[in-house]
Amino acid sequence: MARPDNLLAEWLAAQIREDGPMTVADFMSAALTAPQGGYYMTGDPFGAAGDFITAPEISQIFGELIGLWCAQCWQAMGSPKAINLVELGPGRGTLMSDALRAAAVLPAFRGAIRVHLVEASPSLKEKQRDVLHNVDVTWHQDLTSLPEEAMIVIANEFFDALPVRQFERTLRAWHERLVTLSPLSTKNAPAFAFTTGAASKEAVAMIPQTLRDTPVGTLVEISPAVTQVAGNLAHRLSRYGGAAVIIDYGRAQHQAGWSLQALRSHERHEPLIAPGEADLTAHVDFAAISKASKEAGARVWGPVTQAAFLNAIGLRERADSLCAQGTPAQARDIENGVQRLIESTQMGDLFKVLAIGHADLPTPAGLPISSADRGGRAS
Repeated sequence: MARPDNLLAEWLAAQIREDGPMTVADFMSAALTAPQGGYYMTGDPFGAAGDFITAPEISQIFGELIGLWCAQCWQAMGSPKAINLVELGPGRGTLMSDALRAAAVLPAFRGAIRVHLVEASPSLKEKQRDVLHNVDVTWHQDLTSLPEEAMIVIANEFFDALPVRQFERTLRAWHERLVTLSPLSTKNAPAFAFTTGAASKEAVAMIPQTLRDTPVGTLVEISPAVTQVAGNLAHRLSRYGGAAVIIDYGRAQHQAGWSLQALRSHERHEPLIAPGEADLTAHVDFAAISKASKEAGARVWGPVTQAAFLNAIGLRERADSLCAQGTPAQARDIENGVQRLIESTQMGDLFKVLAIGHADLPTPAGLPISSADRGGRAS
């Protein structure tokens, strides 16, 4: 049950009373970004004092290696005199700050960079301004206002926050899981519960073919938002040039099962309780990103595990260099951060890395060569 002063819960309850149950995607989208009190719109969710911690906050090495990866992409593009470096969902700006510091080892690349941040949260924009106070930054509400030019894009833990719809297979048909008011709900303290409704033919058509014949009772999550953003990004890259690296937790192939989760103070939290007061995410379907990207004409590399990617682009070498320069205590902190990034029981296997780019771009560092990765509309 939401606290009495939760304006977002009151707004959601009013919407449900007026229009009936809403999709999980609509609830998730409002819980994260609604101006009435969406999770990302006011506070700072990152770090030990927040609700979760991301790779750039764990170790500076992460952002530095991403910066060097971007430099290699820039060189593969012919070292243009100007390049748009774009980050989707840049958090506090930590990753971009570390990436730009690493980029400075190649002065021509650093001088070519034009920084663009796609950020919907007013409060996080202020954090980014503080961290990147000496950088000329252009902010965007979404991808639509990005320059129609070549770009290199970083998307670290961006896609997992895009809303998902949930479908359940019954004996006779697919039903969509919806959010409605709980019997415990009151006007002053709204509470929410899951229910189901018949899924439209258009909705069922979005379910991957490989999951259509799953057993009765199976739940499938899909994200039209993920497909739309990936397709938009791939279209821009295939038309204007460049590459994007996508790093997130999720599944390499289409897979059934519930993954929607909420985090609050680094602990699991019920997704429907106190909307706007906890982070809501879902596992990313990398196969859906790959399919949408290829259909938009882009080339795709990966996914590979985060551990494989970081190790391939120099994690161990950079960690050894930093350890040699620091105190024993600093070296221990560096090693602890490295292990969090690559251990299979932490981020190493659950997190995946996938790159998309222009069809003429050579295989980026840290990602496998595929004989079937060229773009082209699927039949």
